Amino acid sequence: MRTRGVLVPGVLALLPEYAGLVDPVPELRAACLAAVAWLAGCGPVVVIADAQGERVARALLEAAGGGVSTGSTGVGHPAYLVVANGSARRTEKAPGHLDERAASFDGALEKALRGPDPQALANLDVALGDELLAGNVVGFRTLGDLLSSGYEVSVDYADDPFGVQYWVMRWQCAS
Repeated sequence: MRTRGVLVPGVLALLPEYAGLVDPVPELRAACLAAVAWLAGCGPVVVIADAQGERVARALLEAAGGGVSTGSTGVGHPAYLVVANGSARRTEKAPGHLDERAASFDGALEKALRGPDPQALANLDVALGDELLAGNVVGFRTLGDLLSSGYEVSVDYADDPFGVQYWVMRWQCAS
């Protein structure tokens, strides 16, 4: 079986109760649902998330018709959903206000995600990520443990609405 992984942000706006009459993040939601549906086709999904991300993951998996596995996050499982996002300090109007280090942090993180560069992800500075209000930095590090350079990467979404860096990405083992 080819191992697959998906990264989505843990933004509460993705929860159904926040969609409202006018969806605040329609492009992001569509990208997340497409990626999670692709992942859910593999069978049970291991979710790697903090508490907020767990809520988002369950809502997306439910919408995609997929199940959640509570098993180990060890390498070899066919499907992983990582819920994490970049800095929330990218602009003056961002939730954490502007921090000049945010763009550099997110740029290095995106480069590691697109590589993929498992070593760079595994060595991500958790303390700096926390200072920059990145969501689930430990999840990015875990993703580094799961990936290798033999993975094909596709990017469904990469933007920073509201001054927070969000990615929707997919990985599939090339072999």
